[in-house]
Amino acid sequence: MATTVSNLITRILCENQGRLDYKQLYQKIRQTVTVVDSLLFDVLSDSSKFVIIAGKQKAASRALGADSIIIAKTSLRLCQKLPNDCNNCGDLHLCRYFVCGNCKYRNKCKNSHDLDSAYNRGVLRAKGLQELGEAALFHLLLQNDSYLLPEICSHYNKGNGEHGSCRYKEGCTNLHVCQHFLQGDCKFGAACKRSHTFGPSTMKILSGRGVSPENMRILHEIYKNRFAITHHAEKPAGSPPAPPPAPAVKERSRKPSSNSISEADSNEICLFFIRRHCSFKEKCIQVHYHLPYRWQVLSSDGSTWKDLPNMEDIEKAYCNPEKNKSQGSPPVDFLTMTFGAWKVRRLSTASSVTKPPHYILTTEWLWYWQDEHGKWSEYGQEANGKTASSITSQSLENVYLADVDKEVQFSAGNQHYVLHFKDMFQQNCKFKTKREVRRRPRFLSAQEVEKKLKKEMPETSSSTAVCVPQHWDKAALPDFTYKLVTLSSSTMEYRQVEQLFRRTMPASTIHSIQRVQNPSLWRVFQWQKEQMQKKNGGKAVDERLLFHGTEQSLITAICEQNFDWRICGVHGTMYGKGSYFARDAAYSDRYTQSNSKTKSMFVVLVLVGEFTRGATNYLRPPEKGTNQGFYDSCVDSETNPTIFVIFEKHQIYPEFIIEYS
Repeated sequence: MATTVSNLITRILCENQGRLDYKQLYQKIRQTVTVVDSLLFDVLSDSSKFVIIAGKQKAASRALGADSIIIAKTSLRLCQKLPNDCNNCGDLHLCRYFVCGNCKYRNKCKNSHDLDSAYNRGVLRAKGLQELGEAALFHLLLQNDSYLLPEICSHYNKGNGEHGSCRYKEGCTNLHVCQHFLQGDCKFGAACKRSHTFGPSTMKILSGRGVSPENMRILHEIYKNRFAITHHAEKPAGSPPAPPPAPAVKERSRKPSSNSISEADSNEICLFFIRRHCSFKEKCIQVHYHLPYRWQVLSSDGSTWKDLPNMEDIEKAYCNPEKNKSQGSPPVDFLTMTFGAWKVRRLSTASSVTKPPHYILTTEWLWYWQDEHGKWSEYGQEANGKTASSITSQSLENVYLADVDKEVQFSAGNQHYVLHFKDMFQQNCKFKTKREVRRRPRFLSAQEVEKKLKKEMPETSSSTAVCVPQHWDKAALPDFTYKLVTLSSSTMEYRQVEQLFRRTMPASTIHSIQRVQNPSLWRVFQWQKEQMQKKNGGKAVDERLLFHGTEQSLITAICEQNFDWRICGVHGTMYGKGSYFARDAAYSDRYTQSNSKTKSMFVVLVLVGEFTRGATNYLRPPEKGTNQGFYDSCVDSETNPTIFVIFEKHQIYPEFIIEYS
């Protein structure tokens, strides 16, 4: 009975734009079947099928208010593989443009338009969706499958100006529309500076995705449902709100949670720009600034950040663990990260432990603890007559970046302690005394930054040659950029790449294969391989040659600075938000964009390591198990992977470029 009622509710919702309030839904259910309230509540409480947004009207226990909103949810998705490449993945085998309502190829499309195929009917039966009509099913998919519709640009929704803080401007492939308007909670109304309509550029993007005019008219409702499904906490309506956290009384951990990693990356200062050669230029997702730190205050509009004056003085004070505030009136409060009544943030370059040793101007974070006399000592250093601890700033930083909730055990002399990252204190295991802990950067003045930049001497040909493959052309080893070396068709290297390419692209003509020689990227790649080997007990890392198709305009930047999935294109995020690489050249050919008849495709050396099946919400690979570390990458299938998702660009080396037609 419960299954029958659940399927009925899903059908009713999807025939009514994916959502209804409880009163309307109840009336429509009663037209078909009589259901006791307790059973109905149990069915609707299934968070895998429904999202409940509590209304203002009160309801009895195990019941819903009449104005509560019910939204249809599903785990069903479209398969993103090439036709005939997938046998039984459990996802629908359908053309994405057909689902969006407007496939220009119609009957000639190479992707399936057959919802009634034996395979698709079996998938629908397994999900209990076999009774849905085509329009209702497609509406359900549109509001649940992130592969189908473009995302709302988060950068457009921040900052001032026509395009907010979006650096892509008219070239952005995400929608420049007010997110709060689509969520139904924009407090500015007609006075809002963000767009509340789908303008020409937005319509062009949507048309390119195959969104039909009929779906355009209800797109506001589709996105509204999609936001609710994505962001609404999965708990019964009417649950009491969690109490607010207690105010901080000491320095707190500021490591971003996993769901905000991409935002944290976009707030990181670009190391290439500091060294004065960022090839991504205005497309770079990171902050372009001349120092490895930047102090900013939030403006009264609540969305614009402005640089603070006397930035170097603020940084110098912050780097001293004894300081709670900077000089000046008002001062910057480092414990609350405020400037008077306004919120403050500190941007910085990547932590030094995440980059190879030869990287300059990374941020070296130091860890301190406070003794009973109020003196601060760095971990691993003897000071104030205290025995050095068994852990150092570097080891703590590594653990902290991996897991901010972790508790670290260590010793100093004959005493044993536990350090709690979350609340930033250490505790003596025997006497239970607690000491405050602080994480502060090592200070670098603007003058010292300039000295480091001038001191960074170009590598000589001999020193570079030591750490690059023997077969590379030693006359084409630049210092901070790359050279392309055209391979002779008679070489083993050329034939290996050609064979790999022709396995799925036999009819294509190869015009050239070029080797990318970038000593700097190669050193980083080898360093990453060493780190992965150490974590794996010395076992060799699984390394594969894979394909990647991208825009012609991004090839130079990729050769110089490697892949960045936020810039180099996201062709679906079914297995996680990272850079996608394919076993088959035919798959990557779908994403190769060129203004001429000749196309270019990367053949990439990838450290796939240990992998597991990905998921659309992954921002990094999941854990292998309790205290077993994380996987290295995600795939579409663990037994026969054809798509690999890489979240750390140091695991990638763009080795070859194939020009073909």
